[in-house]
Order: sequence, then structure tokens, then C-alpha cells
Amino acid sequence: MKAVVNLSLTALALAASSAALAQNTSTVTVYGVVDANVQVLDGASTLTRVQSGGLNGSRLGFKGSEDLGGGLRAIFTLESGLNIDDGSTGQGTFWGRQAYVGLASPYGTVTLGRQYGSLYTLSSDFSEFSNNNVGASTAIIGGFGGYEPVRGVGATSTASVTGNGGPSRVNNSIKYESVRFGGFSGGALVGLGEAAGNTSGNRLGDIYVRYSDYGFDAMLSYVDDKAELTNANVRTTSGAASYSFGSARVTGGVISVDDRSVANADGEGYWVGGSYRLGGTHLLKAQYVESKLKHAVADGKTKAFGVGYQYDLSKRTALYTSLTQFKNEGAGYTPRAAGSFPGGVVTAGDSDITEAVAGIRHAF
Repeated sequence: MKAVVNLSLTALALAASSAALAQNTSTVTVYGVVDANVQVLDGASTLTRVQSGGLNGSRLGFKGSEDLGGGLRAIFTLESGLNIDDGSTGQGTFWGRQAYVGLASPYGTVTLGRQYGSLYTLSSDFSEFSNNNVGASTAIIGGFGGYEPVRGVGATSTASVTGNGGPSRVNNSIKYESVRFGGFSGGALVGLGEAAGNTSGNRLGDIYVRYSDYGFDAMLSYVDDKAELTNANVRTTSGAASYSFGSARVTGGVISVDDRSVANADGEGYWVGGSYRLGGTHLLKAQYVESKLKHAVADGKTKAFGVGYQYDLSKRTALYTSLTQFKNEGAGYTPRAAGSFPGGVVTAGDSDITEAVAGIRHAF
């Protein structure tokens, strides 16, 4: 009898344990994007190459959550950028796109790690060509004294004055995002420069507010990127909006960079665009982008106008093409396009570029 009672108690304990575990459900999702295209750049010379990430940056990611009860969830994301053309990793490090862990609650979400800043979201969500490296993309905006507010290249790039990853993706960061209330949401991020003896003077601060409702979407962003050890301080103020009506959408935005160092390499950029969807599978789009260097030794600007077409074979697979003209102006100004290009494509006397792209994207 005693053995039967012990077995019954053990069974009850196991059942209770299983019920408790069932309540704390957890999920892990593997996802990715495989995007490659053939790109032709025609300038002083012509270059044909295979590139990665035309519609979306190629990537492999893992994300998960665990229900902790009471509206609290543990969350994480690990996302690696991939260069499909040569198989290398993107952003200069393996988990270069995102790598964070945190807690989500009815009062907002707090996360720690390498994370998107508000400039990444603003320059992606409100651009017809996103912030990728082809077309009339918002990635054109930058190069102000070497500062890249949108591209934010590399994991330890000098795109950020703190060397902390860049203003679009920030290392060593603490981020808070609010829940949506009446169409409004907002957030704040601090990237700790982690310089010995001067952490508070070597940091990146980022705040934003966003409103989305009734087909209207708008976002304001302010980033203060500061490194006292090198007397560098760059402040970036940005705003963008879009309006969707029926099958059409119009977008636009502006990014203004205030370089408060002696170099005073200020700059600004803006874009306007629109898209129209036909029959659910055809997407037509066009965008104009301008990036202008101000108050520097070498003033100059890049103007880009691009048109694009996307055909959705399914919800996951799409074919796309685009044609863009980049016009570079200014003596001593470094010519720009949406992505980097090798020497010889432009010369001092012939710095304009025509870009043609045809590619395929698959998401899983």
C-alpha cells in the first residue's frame, strides 16, 4: 500500500510539473532572406557584378520568446548578415545585424545587445527603396566627414564617433520601446562607449516617437553621438512620413547631420517617393534622393532618381528590377551611389553613374 501511495504522489507531482511547464510556453523561430541580383554600373567605365541584398539584406536569424506569466515574456533575436555573392558574413561580424535579449511586458520592452537605432527604422520603413545598397536608396545619404548616419557599416566602424557600431546599429546598447497607445509609440536607446574612465562622455543617445493610424505613418528621431576622448560630437535629427490610400503610397523624409567638431562637416539629405500595387502581384515604385555636404572644405552633392518594378511569384519569392541615375556634383567631392564601388567606375571628369539591377529574393 505504501508503494502505491508513493507512486500516486510521484504521478501527481509529475502532472503538476508538466502543467506548470505547459503554462510557460516558449517558441523559437528560424528565419531568413536570400537575395541576390545582377548589377551593372555604367560610368567612366562599365562594371557588371553579382550583389547581395537588393530588396532586403540577406540574413539568417533566430528569434524566440517564453511566456513567463502575468503578461511578461522573455525575448531574444540573433541575426547574421550574409553576402550571397561570395558567402561571407555581413556588417563585419557574424551576428552583425542584430543580437539582443530582453523582457517584454504590457508597459513596454527592454532589450540589451547590438540593436537597430531609430535611424535604421526611419530610413527603411519610409523609403520605397529601403536603405539597401541598390537603387535610389536612403543609403546614399551620408559621407559627411566620413560619417554615415544610414549605412552604419561594420561592427566597430568609425561610422559612429564612438566606434560603437554606427548610429543605425549600436553595440553595447540598452533599449526601451513603449507599447502603442492611441496610434503613438516611442522609444529610447543608449549605446555605452565603454571607454575606461569616461563612459558617460563616450556614448550614443537615441530617442524617437512614431504615430501610425488611418493610413498615415510618421516618425521623428534624434541621435546624439559623442566621444569626448576625441572631441567628436555628431547630432542627427530626422523625420519621415508616409500615407497609404488604396493601392498607392507616398513617402518622404529628411536627415540633417550637425557635426559639432572643428571639422564642421555638416550634411543633409532628403527623399520623396511613391509606389503603386497592381493586382496584388505587381509593384511599381519611384524615388528621388539627394545627399548634400555643407560647411566643409569640399562642398558637393549626390542626386539620385530611380524607378523599380517587383513581381511577387508568391508571398515569399519575388523578382525585381530597377534603373537609377546617380549625378555627383562638386569639385573634390567623393562620388556616391547606394552601395560601394571600386575605383575606375568614376573619374574626376566623369563621376555620374547609371545603375541597372535585376534580382530575386526568397524569404523563409
